[in-house]
Amino acid sequence: MAGNSIGTVFRLTTFGESHGRYIGGVIDGCPAGILIDVKFIQQELDRRKPGLKEGATTRKEHDKIEIIAGLFEGISTGAPIAFIIPNKNYISKDYDQLKDVYRPSHADFTYELKYGVRDYRGGGRASARETACRVAGGAVAKLLLQKENIEIKAFVSQIGSVRLNNNYQELDLNETENSPVLCPDKAVSDQMIKHISQAKTDGDSLGGAITCLLVNVPLGLGEPVFDKLQADLAKAMLSINGVKGFEYGSGFEAAGMKGSSYNDPFIIRNGRIRTKTNHDGGIQGGISNGEDIYFNLFFKPVSSINKEQQTVDNSGNPVTLKIQGRHDVCIVPRAVVIVESMAALTVADHLLRFKVSEL
Repeated sequence: MAGNSIGTVFRLTTFGESHGRYIGGVIDGCPAGILIDVKFIQQELDRRKPGLKEGATTRKEHDKIEIIAGLFEGISTGAPIAFIIPNKNYISKDYDQLKDVYRPSHADFTYELKYGVRDYRGGGRASARETACRVAGGAVAKLLLQKENIEIKAFVSQIGSVRLNNNYQELDLNETENSPVLCPDKAVSDQMIKHISQAKTDGDSLGGAITCLLVNVPLGLGEPVFDKLQADLAKAMLSINGVKGFEYGSGFEAAGMKGSSYNDPFIIRNGRIRTKTNHDGGIQGGISNGEDIYFNLFFKPVSSINKEQQTVDNSGNPVTLKIQGRHDVCIVPRAVVIVESMAALTVADHLLRFKVSEL
């Protein structure tokens, strides 16, 4: 099975399955001399933890990270940083009824067709449980980016049919963590909570959207052809479970605009060349231009629902399925820290690639 790593210079490889003893990862390319704040990494993992967000699964994992290589007295040595996270609260018997069944809109059919074998307990490598490793790796990347004063902030901008109409500049993003659904507008947050509650009562699920903002990204990250910064951000984001769409800057709205209203004029502000507007979302020609980078991600509804669905088993027999067990009604709030982590991994990688190219 290929495709377990992301990054070129700053590279994360993850391992483990949803119902195995451990999940974990190896970070290669982290520069020496970085204070690896394990408390901060644990706080990031706690933000993703099951059972703490509105609409989340009741599975309760402590997600206690153990760094087993790559540090000396809490400082990165330049060697690979390896970590493990135990799985403790899995209930494999919840999946016994699914052993031979292809769940609608899950990876069961494609996974088994490709590899000839499938760990049906929670989805194996296809499980969103793997994203805890991304959060741990992303936390290390954030520690690196903090030295460069680069900030990454994400928030929920839509759940189901309830959405924010404000752009990020009109919101107080300090309010994000005060919301059970990580939406910085309290009135909209309350509507989202009601929407999730109704979907849970109905045995159904919801999708939504996350907006992510990258501040103080230096000018010059990214390359103009295949390694465009937005292309690598898109790959990172579309690798997150449940993501169906990515847009940056004005995104899909740009298709309906004229060049005269879309183009970002250059001006002098505080002695620097800047852009008057930011429809390009901080990236031009695949290269960061020093403005805020912002993008939106769109998530499908969770596929595991407590309603009867028609499907087939691996012998082609019709099956009426009603999925039991502990599943998210809406994964979007839990995914905020995952989005930030994937953005941090991508920017950290491009930052180090840029520095290498300067040598």
